Amino acid sequence: MSFSWTEHRFAGGALALDVANSVILRHDDARSIDRFATETQLAAFPDAASRFCAERALFGDVAPSSPDDKRRFIDLREATDRYFRARILDGDDDLLLADLLDAAAGNLREAERNDIAHATARSAIALISMPEPERMKICRNCGWLFIDRSKNRSRAWCDMAVCGNRAKANRHYRRKKEEDAR
Repeated sequence: MSFSWTEHRFAGGALALDVANSVILRHDDARSIDRFATETQLAAFPDAASRFCAERALFGDVAPSSPDDKRRFIDLREATDRYFRARILDGDDDLLLADLLDAAAGNLREAERNDIAHATARSAIALISMPEPERMKICRNCGWLFIDRSKNRSRAWCDMAVCGNRAKANRHYRRKKEEDAR
């Protein structure tokens, strides 16, 4: 399946979350899509992150990881998703935190300083000590992780233009269908 890395795909607010969000419909085995399963998509991600990621000023232009580093990078992605998703839903989990720190440490030790794995590890570590952890949320529509930077902390969707509109259109459709049924 072909697609492009658009600004919407970087709605997480932090590189580590955008990397975790590279698995679409993560908890639906029948429809789940791993955007990094295709080498061309994985190779195109760092350039897109350099253009669209909220942390691009911190990391600048990031390079692709070497093919030898792919497994370590994917392990970091999965540890990031497991830890932050659990933290949002259930609170801190020391074992998941240890797994995330191990994955981040491996990428910091082995990856080149300006590559995507190194930048993602630094982003994940920064998120662990984020000053207002309650601002991290899970999108009500697609399930992506994101940071709510709204003034009143009421953001419910990763991207209002995509998930917010879909949710509103779905609500309108159901309401209209109920009215027509009467």
